[in-house]
Amino acid sequence: MNKNLIALYPGTFDPVTYGHLDIIERASLLFNKVIVAIANNPSKIPLFTLKERKHMLELSVKKYKNVEIDWFNGLLVKYARKKNVSLIIRGLRAVSDFEYEFQMSLTNRKLAPEITTIYMMPNEKYTYLNSSLVRELMRLDADVTEFVPDFVIETFKRKLKKI
Repeated sequence: MNKNLIALYPGTFDPVTYGHLDIIERASLLFNKVIVAIANNPSKIPLFTLKERKHMLELSVKKYKNVEIDWFNGLLVKYARKKNVSLIIRGLRAVSDFEYEFQMSLTNRKLAPEITTIYMMPNEKYTYLNSSLVRELMRLDADVTEFVPDFVIETFKRKLKKI
């Protein structure tokens, strides 16, 4: 473990899945501190509010003492600089993720050459899993207990009652 290295794991986390949690757990073993940063992207319309996503992540990672949950607006590299982070973690599930992630990594390197991006693959049982799929399955009342923690399902059900 590099005691001086802070890792940043950004994402929308709409909702957090076991694939995300697999990466967070392994990152927490590799780095002194992991900041899980929720992107507040105005061009996306998330199902869960920023407050709900933050709460679900906090519940998910409470057993990891070196994991912090935060959120950000704007450019990821600006946020990383503000938090004194030199390493960004990105998840790769399949080859189809690579082209987009590669483009983002090169762009971030051009904007902030002092920040390095590394890729982590989730456990193979989560390689097909993404938040969009989980949201769709929840909307169709499918059993998603193998994909997300129970409190994500409960939050979704409370949200449905409000609609």
